[in-house]
Amino acid sequence: MTSLEEKLQATDNIVDMMRAAPTARHQFQYPTEHGGWYDEQWAWKNTCVLFDQSFHMNDLTITGPDALQLLTDTGINDFSTFGQGKAKQFVAVNHDGYVIGDEILFGLDDDHFSLVGVPIAQDWLTYIAETEHYDVELNMDVMAPDLRERQKYRYQITGPLAQDVLEKAQGRALDPIKFFHMGHLTIAGRTVTALNHGMAKVPGKINGLELMGPAQDAQIVLNTILEAGTEFGLRRGGSRAYPTAVAESGWIAVPMPAIYTGAKLRPYRQWLPAASMEGAVSLEGSFETDNIQDYYCTPWDLGYGHLIKNPHDFIGTSALEAMTNQPHRKKVWLEWNNDDVRRIIGDALFNRENAPRLIDVPSSFSAFHYDQVLVDDRLVGLSTYTAYTANNGCYVSLGMVNEADATDGAQVIIVWGEPEDAVQKPLLQPHVQTEIRATLRTVSPAA
Repeated sequence: MTSLEEKLQATDNIVDMMRAAPTARHQFQYPTEHGGWYDEQWAWKNTCVLFDQSFHMNDLTITGPDALQLLTDTGINDFSTFGQGKAKQFVAVNHDGYVIGDEILFGLDDDHFSLVGVPIAQDWLTYIAETEHYDVELNMDVMAPDLRERQKYRYQITGPLAQDVLEKAQGRALDPIKFFHMGHLTIAGRTVTALNHGMAKVPGKINGLELMGPAQDAQIVLNTILEAGTEFGLRRGGSRAYPTAVAESGWIAVPMPAIYTGAKLRPYRQWLPAASMEGAVSLEGSFETDNIQDYYCTPWDLGYGHLIKNPHDFIGTSALEAMTNQPHRKKVWLEWNNDDVRRIIGDALFNRENAPRLIDVPSSFSAFHYDQVLVDDRLVGLSTYTAYTANNGCYVSLGMVNEADATDGAQVIIVWGEPEDAVQKPLLQPHVQTEIRATLRTVSPAA
């Protein structure tokens, strides 16, 4: 079989196919730790940390007369003032209004854009551009473990002292850069493009920048920043700490792509390779259903409802308009009960009978992990992306919970572990389900 559609037609149930797929945790192509994951987490709130993002994301460049029109026709966002020097969280939905994917979109010029992230939204845009005959040129800088195979480097520096570090590295004050806008620095004589989108919030300071430039400049720029950061407590971040940042920022990084059903998307599934990321989804968690559509998300589920502004005619417009006044799920943080976490880890390691699923340290999730969230045995939402951070001081997962139940301080139950009758997943130890008490938070516990 060569296409995703052929793979789906060969299975009796899409959910069972995904549950049977091997556990999929992204393997980042850089060191797991530089100074210890706990210290690296602590740094992004108290000093600053630098993560190397040069290897694990694709970069799709879109140029040409129809570049902006392609984005306008496929994204829920407002593009009326978008262009050079700006960025946004690009969100694409299917014809029924469910999210296909989201990525960071960079405006490099009036007809020159860059979409950075996992391939899901990039695949969708590529398909639309090719089949609808847009006058654009697409160039994919594919993720690779060797920077010599990339066109650009990409570093993220974030924390309350990030501006101090970069000003010393540059040798002068930073020019003002508005949030989600871009500017330029000069480091070691090299021009560096910088996007302002840090997690830390210190009034009057730039607290986080994503830095990018030609791959050949990567090492000298990195060395200069690291040297400048010594006196400010700059830490280098590794691949154990990096994915845990979502437990503070609240970003649900890779929602289930809403592409596996529907006649309108059949040509797209026929275009997508079976070996694509979309064709290799590994599904985990206690939430159990035979219908893959129950895993689809709306923009409101992910906290993106506010991005649907100045309605224009894009794929999914009418569906989102029909959803607007309906009840939605709300993105929340779920603080796990410390005693329950201790019990589960202890029983998973030392109880030979009826052991629960182990909670990994510091993060315990795969890309597509969905657990039940209950109130009085009633399903009120889903839990995903679980991690411990030094700044939260506890395990936190991200939730998508019914608006009526999304009250700060509310007590909920998370069902932890695979369903007993689920397809046995390779590489996952046998276990029994258990319950975890959690406190619902409408803002990040680390705020």
